[in-house]
Amino acid sequence: MTMQDIMIGKDRASVAELIGKGGEGEVYAIKGRAGLAVKIYKANLRPKRENKVRAMVGEGLAVQTELIAYPGDIVTDRKGSFLGFVMRLVSGYRPLHELYSPKSRLRFFPKADYRFVIHVASNVARAVGKVHQTGCVIGDLNHSGILVARDATVALIDADSFQFSLNGTSYPCVVGVPDFTPPELHGKKLATVERTIEHDNFGLAVAIFQLLFMGKHPYAGIRKGSETSIGEDIAQNRFAYSLVRQAQTQTKPPPGALALDLFMGTIGDAFENAFGLAPSARPSASDWIQVLSKLEASLNRCSSVRSHYYPSTAKSCVWCKLSAQSGLDMFPDFSAVAPNISTDSQGTEQAIREILAFRFPVTGDLLPAVSVRDISPSLREARNGKRGHMLLGLLMIGGAVAGFIVAAPVWFVWIGLAFWGWSFVSDREVSSGPFLKAFKDADERVQQELDGFLQRNGLTEVVKVRGDLDDAISAYKGHDDALARQVMILKSNREARQRQAFLDQFSVRRANISGIGPAKTATLISFGIETAGDVKRSSVLQVPGFGEVMTGKLMAWRKAHESRFRYNRAPNAQDIADEKALRGRFMAEKAKLEATIRNGLGTLRNARAKIDALPARTKNDPALLNALKVRGQAERDLIELSAPVPPSTVSLALATSTRQQQNPQGYTKPAQQNTVRTPGVPSCPRCNSAMRRRSGRYGKFWGCSRYPSCKGTRKI
Repeated sequence: MTMQDIMIGKDRASVAELIGKGGEGEVYAIKGRAGLAVKIYKANLRPKRENKVRAMVGEGLAVQTELIAYPGDIVTDRKGSFLGFVMRLVSGYRPLHELYSPKSRLRFFPKADYRFVIHVASNVARAVGKVHQTGCVIGDLNHSGILVARDATVALIDADSFQFSLNGTSYPCVVGVPDFTPPELHGKKLATVERTIEHDNFGLAVAIFQLLFMGKHPYAGIRKGSETSIGEDIAQNRFAYSLVRQAQTQTKPPPGALALDLFMGTIGDAFENAFGLAPSARPSASDWIQVLSKLEASLNRCSSVRSHYYPSTAKSCVWCKLSAQSGLDMFPDFSAVAPNISTDSQGTEQAIREILAFRFPVTGDLLPAVSVRDISPSLREARNGKRGHMLLGLLMIGGAVAGFIVAAPVWFVWIGLAFWGWSFVSDREVSSGPFLKAFKDADERVQQELDGFLQRNGLTEVVKVRGDLDDAISAYKGHDDALARQVMILKSNREARQRQAFLDQFSVRRANISGIGPAKTATLISFGIETAGDVKRSSVLQVPGFGEVMTGKLMAWRKAHESRFRYNRAPNAQDIADEKALRGRFMAEKAKLEATIRNGLGTLRNARAKIDALPARTKNDPALLNALKVRGQAERDLIELSAPVPPSTVSLALATSTRQQQNPQGYTKPAQQNTVRTPGVPSCPRCNSAMRRRSGRYGKFWGCSRYPSCKGTRKI
């Protein structure tokens, strides 16, 4: 027999190209048998595997489902000696981790959105459920044994390792991956343990969690006390994301991770049960299918990025938020690259001219003047009190003088009394402090009543639209300059982008580094270190379990790859694609701005009659008139006291300002006159928006609140 000669039953066949190999043997295609492959065991393993494989083939498991690559036929040499088995050839599929790990997803599943991810999770549950229906238990359920195609179909491989029983004989699963092994099996010899469906339910929950949480492992987090491995945390039931057992787990999720309360209800409860203390409470495959189907049906679509779908329980798009924090868009909108996006510059310019000419009332137009002629009873009472104090002071001074005449030896008493009396006489002015506070409180009340007036008259949205149009027009006017700046930046950082793209080809999962096995790799990925491009000393040292030694090994691995990088100065296809993508995003945003401007103009036109009637309506609004009267009284009191009257903060913009215009990066927006900033918060150097404290790999800094539309930063 040559290496290529095999017998499938009584038929002679030949193996074709090598498809893959692992610790147990090699997998080959079969000449003339499309859709089938053969697994040939290593010689020393064939006696240990033969009985189990023959039992599986004899039971006909392969014909019961196409989702699992069960042994279908026995393969021998021409002498009848056992070699391995024939199975379904699973081609065009990728390992599950290449879908849930962010960077590999962009490479292998570029069109996948969160709906796709959830649908794959459901199909994983269906495949696992099918295994259980055939009477098998997977045992070693992990991401490398689950394959997924670009149409979201799922296949399970390594079926010959499943636990299987036939005619009273049990064929165990003798292996397991620590980060998918349930707590009750840690520390036990897996080759002698009888696996159960509850054990599979734990591994299934881990796979689903990693899909929904972008590659984060449910037990990889930051814990109080000494650092431990994922295996130890699993054994101690330290589910890092638990909301109901936080006091017991003493662990919190890693930075940049989604929170479990994002999935309030069935999904959150399912994970709490899956990683809780009772194995019997773990959701089954059918349970997961139900809750995932509900989640997929309830997703919201982001109004800013069309490819962003997020749980409806979230207040806003979680993917935009994560992108602002990390700079990595989990689900980028590649449709924006399309060159056939139509715009209407002439029509938009006409709309802008009409909007700018639109007479929109200001607060001075809306708030009627209120005249208050007399001071308030409070001021009158304060003045009367001062007069009484002055009279008392004069009496005390007079008594001191009389004392000097009658009883001079105790002169020090009379001097003290005289000074005390003088303090009453000299303090004749009423303090303006309480009346200044009264004015500010009254001004805030006017703002509240104006807000209520606009809402009662159905104009809150109109005011907001008018304010948003200022931002949209400003962004539209700055579109061409912003695009030119970003193209210049894109061209200036070619070498850095090439280096990053080169290093991102090398996944930490495929790194053969001593001491860094599957569990530590899962921890690295949970903390955002997925490729060689993510390996930076400061980042690795923040990962639990990675001290100087392990960090040094990772840095050496990165440097070994980086040493092979060669910068290509010549224009290449990637340059064209990157610039095309950039121009596509700007073109899509321009079209969006044009639609915002035209729609906003339509809103203003429809509301013109209501807007024109506003000044007359405010004069007949009792609540607003009363608030103005109170503020007018406070102003009259300050004038009477010769105290400066603070400027009013009442504004139509403030009444409804919830704007956060999503513009392409680099757009310049002028400062808003009525923008309210928190004391100590700086303005963005690029667009003048408020900034937020952020944390990066090199420490804390101020970042623009409009990131990623604007990437302005300041040092703290």
